[in-house]
Amino acid sequence: MNLSRRTLLRASAAGTAGLIAGPSLLSSAGVAADKAILPAFVDSYQTNITANLTAETNAAVRILSGMKQVWATGTAWNTGTVLDEAFLRANVRYCVKTTHERTDAEAARAFVVDRQHQSYSVIAGLGPLADVYKAGALAVTSITSAPATTPATTVSDAVPAGAPAGSAIGAGSTSSALGKVVTLVNTLRGNYSSGNPAKFAYQYPRPWRMTADSEVVPTGATDALGYPVYDADTIVVPQLLRQRSTNPAEDGGYVSGHTNALYLASIALAYAVPERFQEMITAAYDLAETRIVAGMHSPVDVIGGRILGTALAAAILGDAANATLKAEARAQALAYFQARVGTDVRAFAHSSPTSDGYGDRSRNAAIVKPKQTYGLPRTRNSAASRAPFVVPKGAEVLLETRMPYLDAAQRREVLRTTALAAGNPLLDGGEQWGRLDLFTAADGYGAFDTTVAVSLDAAAGGFAAADTWRNDIVGRGGLIKLGTGALTLTGDNEFKGGTTVAQGTLVAAAKNALGSGSVTVTGGTLRLDAEKVHIGGALRLSAGTLAATVRPHGAPPLTVHEEAVIGARTVLEIAVEPKKYDRDKAVPVLKARKIRGRFARVVVTTPGYHAELIQQNDTVAVRLRKS
Repeated sequence: MNLSRRTLLRASAAGTAGLIAGPSLLSSAGVAADKAILPAFVDSYQTNITANLTAETNAAVRILSGMKQVWATGTAWNTGTVLDEAFLRANVRYCVKTTHERTDAEAARAFVVDRQHQSYSVIAGLGPLADVYKAGALAVTSITSAPATTPATTVSDAVPAGAPAGSAIGAGSTSSALGKVVTLVNTLRGNYSSGNPAKFAYQYPRPWRMTADSEVVPTGATDALGYPVYDADTIVVPQLLRQRSTNPAEDGGYVSGHTNALYLASIALAYAVPERFQEMITAAYDLAETRIVAGMHSPVDVIGGRILGTALAAAILGDAANATLKAEARAQALAYFQARVGTDVRAFAHSSPTSDGYGDRSRNAAIVKPKQTYGLPRTRNSAASRAPFVVPKGAEVLLETRMPYLDAAQRREVLRTTALAAGNPLLDGGEQWGRLDLFTAADGYGAFDTTVAVSLDAAAGGFAAADTWRNDIVGRGGLIKLGTGALTLTGDNEFKGGTTVAQGTLVAAAKNALGSGSVTVTGGTLRLDAEKVHIGGALRLSAGTLAATVRPHGAPPLTVHEEAVIGARTVLEIAVEPKKYDRDKAVPVLKARKIRGRFARVVVTTPGYHAELIQQNDTVAVRLRKS
């Protein structure tokens, strides 16, 4: 049965009948009921099997239910109804434009990602650690390049001839030196992690079976390979023509199974190797895009795969049955890499930015941002877009190793305050898993709605000892720095609740890093790591250290909008920029509306210099001299 233009582009008000699917498919009651009576996804993810195809019976179908706002499943694969014409037209037209404009190199890459085991493809996100990982995990692939033309047969990944004994495709061998990590990846991609139930439930066609106007138009003919011909505008990569399914009823586009698998494997490796957390998330976005470049999937399919993979990863990582495994995988990865690249794994993991495909954070952000929604039209007036975002139950586990110094409630706040905006019907679906933005969450809070106390331990190592929050933080709350470790703020921050340094080190690495409120130092060190840092309120130094770098003929590294009060137990620590100084000229360090009190002493950390402290009504300065 073919879809006519009139049928497919029917307005949602007139398409009510299209909401009624076949007897084993979606029911319209499930989405309304799920919040009231059905368990959270993380508590019911094991219902994701092909025997369950309704929102009531399958938790995965339920969280993907945003699709029902734009597409009504029919009684067959080609009898569905478009409910949001602008949204789905934009979806297919993105495919048309992408596949018409792709380069030969992009087509070849799309073939490789299509045919390679997805758990192997994502290893690229490990950057300088990738080859070390492959050697330890005995991870191999036989798919390293694309053929020049359409292969004569289907192509599958396999262990290549000459590979080391025990090698395996995908994430590697479970009996290898990184066997626990491999097992974690395989567990996330386990029995309840398939995208097939969603494909069967929603029956949204692949783009190469549709025109740019979202019609499914079979011609009745077959091509030279014996495949059905569709009057479609999306061009499948020639090398993949024989890899397509000939059974459209079991080959739906929503969701992309490859994308689901890429995210599951990426998040598993990000959990075990948090030193590359943000890069692994970038790799998942980047590799999933090849599904569209290949002509195999549409943005809707890829977004759905991301939603499903993210939720499944959280559910499986949070499952008590996997608590020991995930801890062992993280410990094994850390010990293995430390033994081979040195104790500072994070430094090595970012040691080759020029040769690392995901080594540039700005480039990574440019990869990720447009793919979060693919620019599909927003629906601003839906109930979901007006409701406050509530982080899905159990999602906080996704940041467990990336932010080990935060408790579960704090990690939920990070996820909440960095979430994507409402208004995309897919992201606004059941439990709103699609609104999680793991890339941005890796850079810390997006807002302090209450005062946040954070404690890092210098002896713990890794992120537990030192971390950087790069987001621009807003909100009425403030920050209290505790613990012996170091926290760096690099954002253009506007939080109003003030900043307190009680222990350890807080590094202000941008002009407005400390927000718009007052700053209090009762212990530890406030370090200025920007040429100019501004405090919007007052500065109160009762104890502890203010550390700064002074520059000849420069402005003071710290300015305070209100008064500065300096206690008798405070230290001014100075580093000297190695340039010529006029020995008779005072170099300013701090300028405020008024200064009360005086530093107990000044310490110069740059060898060969000592300093004389000079203090006036509104300025603290030092006169530097060669030792």
